[in-house]
Amino acid sequence: MVDGWGDKAPSISPQGGVIGEDWCKDYIEKRTNKNMSVQKINKDKMPGLPLFRGENEGGALQIRFHNSPKEVSTMTTEELRSNFLVESLMQADALNLVYTHYDRMIIGGIVPVTKTINLPTYEALKAKYFLERRELGVINVGGEGEIKVNGKAYDVNRLDCLYVGKGTEKVSFKSKKKDSPAKFYLLSAPAHHAYATRLLKKEKAMPTEMGAVATANQRTIYKYIHAAGIKSCQLVMGLTILKEGSVWNTMPTHVHDRRMEAYFYFDVPKDQKVIHLMGEPTQTKHLVVSNDEAIISPPWSIHSGCGTSNYGFIWGMGGENSDYADMDMVDINKLK
Repeated sequence: MVDGWGDKAPSISPQGGVIGEDWCKDYIEKRTNKNMSVQKINKDKMPGLPLFRGENEGGALQIRFHNSPKEVSTMTTEELRSNFLVESLMQADALNLVYTHYDRMIIGGIVPVTKTINLPTYEALKAKYFLERRELGVINVGGEGEIKVNGKAYDVNRLDCLYVGKGTEKVSFKSKKKDSPAKFYLLSAPAHHAYATRLLKKEKAMPTEMGAVATANQRTIYKYIHAAGIKSCQLVMGLTILKEGSVWNTMPTHVHDRRMEAYFYFDVPKDQKVIHLMGEPTQTKHLVVSNDEAIISPPWSIHSGCGTSNYGFIWGMGGENSDYADMDMVDINKLK
């Protein structure tokens, strides 16, 4: 039985598509026989996909699998959202993580309000602790916060970034003020080398002004983890803030088949949305995105967006290299 669903299991596939109930029950049996419990965490907000976590661990870890360009070209709106949109990342006093098989990136959100939240490990990682074979990037999009790394405290305030290297056993998160909690956005990638933990303040993150009013994309780019910034094995991470009156991001658009990318949209005003474009350049799809939601972008997919207001977004990549400028531009006249 799946916790919270009663006797009837949800019909799901590894790709998130709807299939027969018999396959679903068999899939759940196999997972639970491997000493993994299947948990129902907010069915309405995370539809169509299984959630796994170790029996004695905190926080949900959702697992999502690869999709081919051909498969994506025929997906319905709900199938696209179930596979590529990450909702409900930022919940009070909760840790939520999504493990995508695109470059084995883990996307997460932590909002500690009344308690300190520790970063646990998971049976799916087959690791003694979360960062045994991984590195981690964290950007705070909320109030003042603190992250402890093996007992050492770092003040990570709004739009500051903390990189935590492979081999770090203990990581914990807390807010300085309950009425203005920190909102930590996490990205984690597999790592082969232990780079030093490093904090980088927003003002030191190589802010670069780009775009123009005429093209509605005037913006400031902040680069944190990349080849010329914080050193990492493969993680690249930074953020972009659009100025008032500007709504377009990443247009002209691009792909980079050597690595996946994740977008996290924040500071999207209430009752406003971002229309995120994805898919192959000649087979584009779109997702309607709300505040504090993330997008999983396959290496072969474009990633671009247009909002009904200005907003910010965190971009993060993992794959073959950590070169921020490694991208294959797409001629805007060839988009369809």
